Amino acid sequence: MSRTLRVRQSQTVVPFGVGAVFDIQGESFVATGIGDWPARGRQRIESARLALRLGVSGFYAAPATANDRFDIPDAPGAPYIRFPSWLFCGSCRRMKRWRIADEKPGQPPRCPSCSPARTLAPMRFVQICQAGHLSDVDWWFWAHSRRDGGERRRCEERDRLRFLVSERASGLEALSVACTAKGCGASRDLLDILGTHGMRCSGRNPWQRANERVECPRPVQIVQRTAGNLYYPIVHSALDIPETDVPAAHADEELAAKVREHDLWVSLCRVSATPRATVFRTMIQEDTGADDALLDALIAEETGQGPPSTDPVLAVAHAGPARPDLSREEWAAFNAPTPPATRDFALRETTLGVAGETAEPWAALGRRFGRIVLADRLREVRALSGFSRVSPDATVVPADTARRLKWLPAVEVFGEGVFLTLDRAELTAWEADREVRQRVTGMRTDLDRSFQRDRLEALTGPELTPRFVLLHTLAHLLIRQLSFESGYTTASLRERIYARPEQDQYGILVYTAAGDAEGTLGGLVRQGEPPRLAETLLRMTEAAAWCSADPLCAEHTGQGFGNLNRAACHACALLPETSCETGNTLLDRALVVGGEHVTGYLESIVNAARSAAATALEQQ
Repeated sequence: MSRTLRVRQSQTVVPFGVGAVFDIQGESFVATGIGDWPARGRQRIESARLALRLGVSGFYAAPATANDRFDIPDAPGAPYIRFPSWLFCGSCRRMKRWRIADEKPGQPPRCPSCSPARTLAPMRFVQICQAGHLSDVDWWFWAHSRRDGGERRRCEERDRLRFLVSERASGLEALSVACTAKGCGASRDLLDILGTHGMRCSGRNPWQRANERVECPRPVQIVQRTAGNLYYPIVHSALDIPETDVPAAHADEELAAKVREHDLWVSLCRVSATPRATVFRTMIQEDTGADDALLDALIAEETGQGPPSTDPVLAVAHAGPARPDLSREEWAAFNAPTPPATRDFALRETTLGVAGETAEPWAALGRRFGRIVLADRLREVRALSGFSRVSPDATVVPADTARRLKWLPAVEVFGEGVFLTLDRAELTAWEADREVRQRVTGMRTDLDRSFQRDRLEALTGPELTPRFVLLHTLAHLLIRQLSFESGYTTASLRERIYARPEQDQYGILVYTAAGDAEGTLGGLVRQGEPPRLAETLLRMTEAAAWCSADPLCAEHTGQGFGNLNRAACHACALLPETSCETGNTLLDRALVVGGEHVTGYLESIVNAARSAAATALEQQ
């Protein structure tokens, strides 16, 4: 019986981008490097700002299909290959090493020993290393090894393995891999399978050719194929805002990109030291307009005849997961007296609708918030520069593992958003509070000890400030409240924090960019219109004043990953990690609504709301 396994085009960057392992209908696959993407049919994604910041020639999306989906593993667009290659039959328990030649279009892998043929299932465990390599576990080595590290059994037949289940044990101890070769009988259970066992690293990823293998001295770790530390993607994003001017450096990079994408570029590099190079040079210059100096520099970089390569793609990849600062232009666009407008960027200014109110808590709400801008249409470009395994600070593997391409895979998504700022004078006065600064200083100390320091500093700036923690927490609380008010799920809403004091930033953007119809329903912008937004902010503040985990949550001195959160937990402030810029870190609800030893920015609203509620009860 044939079956169709499909992946959306938007998923080819996140979450199923290069290097990711994913399960679908009982089968398991891994996304290959962009060097295996077909040259014909891929779509160019325009984002001059993001390309300039990352130093690349541009971005491409996987080739489009009629239904915006790719059939795997026979996709004509973004390639996926079966992984792990070791499969087993749930009936006869035979293990089989599956190869690309064994694939049949539209058919799952079948057991050759059973009648009728049973579908094979992938093995649960794989091995990874900090250099970013991924491979199958050497199950023959495992079956013939001993737990005490003694001498392995001698056996020459490597394909006579079975994956057995025992009824006399439970958990991993009930599972074992046994060799059925004549005269062998070696077997070992999986009780201690997780961790390091002295196995050698393959030196490559499953989609790389044998000649791309490198000697890797890193110890391998055996993990489940769905483990969280198997894949850490490095994703960069930028909003598409109107460009006032394009720097000359970017124009040079665009010209260099045209040269590299020319049909004769590879041929020129191969014969650059021969008389034949003149013909290729002339034809490339006629088609692109490049001068001799640019061609000489690009040839020297490509062939290694000049100074050490400064390949921008590799520079971005090896820089780790630190994201470039793209907030300056976005902040200016949202705060322009007359917001710029294009087909993919439509803004309109509005208000909370509480101007002139003297009754509390509405008057306090009006004093604490400033400019409100509704984005009826936004376009966001998300690009994948690479990934790491084992830990986020491990060696980064670029999206092009062959390290020859100068572009990155990307997708464009459309949506809507609500932008709001705090009152500058109120924020400045609140930031000057000694207790507020002391509380954030403690978070800064924890951040200095964290391996995520470089990545987070790219977002927070050189110094963690009270306004960043305040705005970040406020964005989380607002997204959680909007998921009730607007009908969007929390996973379909995202945040952008504008909190750099050196650029005089003090606002947040909550927007949708889900890559499908849910990103353009219009409910978020409608919720940002007066008086709905004011009512939402009031309910958000009242809800944030109490967490079901209080008083433990409110009084915590360090929780979450790396103790980088204070009063913030899953019951009150955390979001799906796809919605958060910092991976659910640097949050503190006490800075918003107040705590025992700190004044919250919106504490006066909480007190006013409680007083109003108490007065209403007394009047009844």
